[in-house]
Amino acid sequence: MTESKLRDIRWIFVLLAAYFVLQVGVRLATSHSLDLDEAEQAFRSQWLAAGYGPQPPFYNWLQYTVFQFAGVSLTALSMVKNLLLFISYLLYGLTARLVLRDKALVAIATLGLLTIPQMAFEMQRDLTHTVAVFFSASIFFYGFIRSLKQPSLASYLIAGIGIGFGLLAKYNFAILPAAALIAALADARLRPRIFDRRLVLTAAVALVITLPHLFWLKDNLDFATARTLEKMTASGDASYLTQVAMGVSSLALATISFAGLTVAVFALVFGKNLRPALGSGSEWTRLLERMMLVFLAGILLLIVFGGAAGIKDRWLVPMLFILPLYFCLKIEAAGVTTDRAFRRFIPILAVIMISVPAALYGSVATARFTAHYERLNRPYAGMLETLRRQAEPAAILADDSLLAGNLRQDIPGVPILSVDYPGFNPDLTGRRPLLLVWLLPQKGGSEALPPDMAQWLQANLGVSAPQASVIDVPYVYGRGGDSYRFGYAWVNQPG
Repeated sequence: MTESKLRDIRWIFVLLAAYFVLQVGVRLATSHSLDLDEAEQAFRSQWLAAGYGPQPPFYNWLQYTVFQFAGVSLTALSMVKNLLLFISYLLYGLTARLVLRDKALVAIATLGLLTIPQMAFEMQRDLTHTVAVFFSASIFFYGFIRSLKQPSLASYLIAGIGIGFGLLAKYNFAILPAAALIAALADARLRPRIFDRRLVLTAAVALVITLPHLFWLKDNLDFATARTLEKMTASGDASYLTQVAMGVSSLALATISFAGLTVAVFALVFGKNLRPALGSGSEWTRLLERMMLVFLAGILLLIVFGGAAGIKDRWLVPMLFILPLYFCLKIEAAGVTTDRAFRRFIPILAVIMISVPAALYGSVATARFTAHYERLNRPYAGMLETLRRQAEPAAILADDSLLAGNLRQDIPGVPILSVDYPGFNPDLTGRRPLLLVWLLPQKGGSEALPPDMAQWLQANLGVSAPQASVIDVPYVYGRGGDSYRFGYAWVNQPG
């Protein structure tokens, strides 16, 4: 790509860099508390492993590495996520520049990613492993398209890195390179790129990257896949035909949820030119259509033969993230002029770039008016600060990973264990006092030590259940005297 072409799209990356810096700032200003995926990263960063459970370890490895240098903090969590997103958009823009001549369409394709709710909003709200999938897919897609258009050793290497990272991000990523391979093989003009001997480099790099996890997966296959399969096949006692109908309908709803807003925005921006443009095509649109069809066929096979009954919209990220580029390729193939469309697109983009961070902040901060509390309104830090005035814990046992991860960021030098994750079980010999903490979201319910925590104590330390206490801490952005209740107990507290 020439310097002049890069200069044409540089403003897009400057805008995106500013936007993701803003997102970091908004996250830090919203709440010190962590949501589910963030807490998982903080909790599991206490150890390095070839595998952690139902999700592959790419994001865990990356976050662990950053924590080693920057310390465990919300800032480190937010910066990793937004840096991955920025790089993903950058690579998407470079891919668009490879196949689109019109620089306005390059901008619309790249920034059009922000019209996909699962990517613009949900990835900022909490997701981590799905962010890693998008990052990996962007690397692979850039390497794949570059290998078809401007083949080089570097392009095949980039594709291999994307595949390796993707398989370490989420297992369903495997459908993307498979779909790309089949789609390219179906075109006689592209087939030589697949049979190129440099493809060996792609496969070798992907294998080397995934090898440590593959060895772990060999001995832990049930552990790694059971939870995902349980989610996918949760059809109860439904008959086979009902399960297939549930799976197909969930796929249809997920696709509409994923693509609906993007289609609406493109219809608004291009108006009456969009419908005839959808009937146009080029070698690139046909390639992407074949990829999407193969991807869809792969999911249908999971539904028909794998028992999948519930397809979630975020599972479609490895394929449907190409939609904005696909529409722009269609529009260029139809010869549609883009000046007016680009002017229409900019205010829509501005609304999205303002409303997404505002909604993320507002959903938590408005609790002081609505008394509707999110997980980010829970006062984990205030609770721990109060309990540390009683004694300084040498180790902490939490009743779930969400609580464990939130405690981890405020006392990173102390081992934090979670009853729901037995994979981390450090030696607690001599570590006293041990603080036990659990959630009591329903006031009026039992305030006793949860049975699973009592069983853990007996099985691992030979200790009977200690006396339980409760603590009420004001919500973050709480209304009036609203508070969240935690149960706690000490084992061998001094004094």
